[in-house]
Amino acid sequence: MSTLYRMQFEPTHDSWILLYPEGMVRLNAPAAEILQRCDGRRTVDEIVAELEVAFAHAPLHDDVVGFLSQAVQCGWLQQGNA
Repeated sequence: MSTLYRMQFEPTHDSWILLYPEGMVRLNAPAAEILQRCDGRRTVDEIVAELEVAFAHAPLHDDVVGFLSQAVQCGWLQQGNA
């Protein structure tokens, strides 16, 4: 996760959000599941494999990579943090 963003569960919104100095971004459930696994220790392939097992759905690789690419473009993640 970029140091400018902090992810937390917001009970009033019943969803995960990214907080940053100028505001917040409400995440949908798949985005939150992906970002929670972006800890700098897991590879993208490991994240995909975990999600495919957790949700009994495959293939997810293209969807996860697409989301991660958008997250980097938005500044939520730094390249190599997934």
